[in-house]
Amino acid sequence: MAKTVREFEMPDTAARGASQVEAYQEQTDDLVGEKLVLNMGPSHPATHGVLRIILELDGETITKAVPDVGYLHRGDEKIAENMQYNQFIPYTDRLDYLAPLANNVAYACAVEKLMGWELPPRGKAIRVMCCEIARISAHLLGIGAYAMDVGALTVFLYTFQQREIIYNLSEQLTGARFTTSYTRVGGQIRDLPEGFMAALKKFCDDFEVALAESDALLTKNKIFIDRTRDVGVISKEDAIAYGLSGPNLRGSGVDHDIRKAHPYLDYEKYDFDVVVGSVGDCYDRYLVRMEEMRQSVRILRQIMANIPDGPINVIDPKSTLPAKERVLMSMEELIHHFIISTQGIDAPAGEVYFAAENPKGELGFYINSKGGGVPHRLKIRSPSFINLSILGKLLPNHLMSDVVAILGSLDFVMGESDR
Repeated sequence: MAKTVREFEMPDTAARGASQVEAYQEQTDDLVGEKLVLNMGPSHPATHGVLRIILELDGETITKAVPDVGYLHRGDEKIAENMQYNQFIPYTDRLDYLAPLANNVAYACAVEKLMGWELPPRGKAIRVMCCEIARISAHLLGIGAYAMDVGALTVFLYTFQQREIIYNLSEQLTGARFTTSYTRVGGQIRDLPEGFMAALKKFCDDFEVALAESDALLTKNKIFIDRTRDVGVISKEDAIAYGLSGPNLRGSGVDHDIRKAHPYLDYEKYDFDVVVGSVGDCYDRYLVRMEEMRQSVRILRQIMANIPDGPINVIDPKSTLPAKERVLMSMEELIHHFIISTQGIDAPAGEVYFAAENPKGELGFYINSKGGGVPHRLKIRSPSFINLSILGKLLPNHLMSDVVAILGSLDFVMGESDR
């Protein structure tokens, strides 16, 4: 079921954004002057990456905005077409580099769909756990940086303290803190280490307390509300028309979450709510992310209570690597290991599209295969790229100071936008 996050009304702030702009325009209607073109970015602290926005200003009011992306010029899709399927996994870490575990899972699920593979129950549960940990980590940074953008530094310190604990968990699970590369096509590189579940439970217990403190600092803070409420309103119709996804779509009241609409990795077995807003402003988008972190903890607790035993990887002797012990003891296994390592998995010809509900929205992979271990074509639907497309419609008629709040509320990462 959907859960609406806005449950209270703060006085004297409802029409802040619209009335301030209207009052300013009334004062300047009779003035004659040239409009100013201002480049915001690509080196600007409020753009959260190398985003350039060409703003046309009439005084402090924005009359036109053109987002200009592409400064990272990564070429990930073309790189993927020259690599074996498993070799591309480290590059997915660097898409939304705030949620590498979730990127790994989305890409591996796309290749497994092409292969016709289905993970065993324990492997699925571990992947869901990785995705929800990544969602919490990404939302923590998004909210912490957003709060700092509009003047609330303390929340940034709270969120980064919790992210440091998540990095400790990532290091325990994967051996790396930032670029994890934990997932493989057909499973994971290793099972859960000893003591990991206890550490995860302690994090969930402590995190709920820290999240409540951050909530108390921000959610009813008048300065934060004045900077975000009724600013950057995206209607439900515009959100759908521009193809927005994730919290930016749900913040506008659209009850759509891929985990519910098109379940994967047994998400249909978990009890959680889809969080939606009611107005579609910056404040709603903040509230949605706050509540989504609580729902992620709810999913993690269900995994900890009911994680099944058994294998974590697909069992396919022809297309998966044999156990290391067998490679060291058998010439046939050594040859098989060599073929898989050098030629890649033997994927069938065909085309597939798989989309996952990542922290930023719908991360999709389209794969066109002509057979063999390398994709013929691979395209990435990166949610940040799509979400930024609405800036040209969203920013005009706002004040210059509102740009910072609007950009922070969209919570984009240029690493996946400039794929």
